[in-house]
Amino acid sequence: MSAKYTSRNIGLDLIRVTETAALAAGHWLGSGDRSAAHRAATRAMASALDTLDMDGRIVIGEDREMNGRSLLSSGQKVGAGEGPEVDLAVDPIDGTNLLIKGRPGAISVVGITPRGTLWSPIPAAYMEKIIVDQEAAHALVPECLDAPAAWTLALVARVKGKGVRDLTVIVLDRPRNEPLIEEIRDTGAHILLKDEGDAEGALVTLSPGTGVDILMGIGGAQQGVLAACAVKAMNGAMLARLAPQTKEERQEIEAAGLDLKKIMTCSELVRTDEIFFAATGITDSALLPAMRFHSSWAETHSLLIRSETGTRRFIHAEHGVRVKP
Repeated sequence: MSAKYTSRNIGLDLIRVTETAALAAGHWLGSGDRSAAHRAATRAMASALDTLDMDGRIVIGEDREMNGRSLLSSGQKVGAGEGPEVDLAVDPIDGTNLLIKGRPGAISVVGITPRGTLWSPIPAAYMEKIIVDQEAAHALVPECLDAPAAWTLALVARVKGKGVRDLTVIVLDRPRNEPLIEEIRDTGAHILLKDEGDAEGALVTLSPGTGVDILMGIGGAQQGVLAACAVKAMNGAMLARLAPQTKEERQEIEAAGLDLKKIMTCSELVRTDEIFFAATGITDSALLPAMRFHSSWAETHSLLIRSETGTRRFIHAEHGVRVKP
């Protein structure tokens, strides 16, 4: 990446982007209105991105959420148009249903890398994935994706000095993951079932002190690439493979020339070590407190990761002007 990119910490600008989206989304807490919440957060994030000095291109965006008509659709240009050429992975609300139901785990996230370094899974909708933190990274081998869950969990438990029964696994609570959930239960390991939120689940898995050891199962393909930005930035490990859930999805993937059998690592999903990853809490999570509105101000809690320096910054901000929905 050019010196122009690394000469200033663009990550701090990204925090302002996720803060803006979180504040816009926060007005819809418990509202039950998914469309309005996502529309507000998407507009806020797109407007904030366009203020940044960069020539940005959305690689991982809102294609499925907004039927390809989003301001943050894949292929959309963002930024002021001058500055470093970069790829972006964005999700103004990771966990929209959690937000509109007033449940924990919703965050706003952005990842940024040099141009041409993010892999696009389009038109794939689903991806099988396994994610572990830095401590267990060297234990994750490609065979884990095809092996019984007990075998993979035993590998992770061994390097962490735990029994399998002491591990905690995050899995999306979906019918497609029911066989995996039963396998994990048979090992005696603990399970945290999530309604949604792949990126938040990845961050919790990667972060020390959360008590989570591994994320497994089939989730969103685009969310998987977004999660890979955090995995690589935090020196974790990830295995992924496209997992179409319908005949139509399989046909679209094959027509696009994507390999359904290929097992990918995070280094193939994100082909660079120059990564900024920003996240702001919308509702409470194990990692980030919820944003809060007060009488004339609001507060947010965010995380900024810079892969090159190995830095994680937790940022508590007070905002004097509230973003309107």
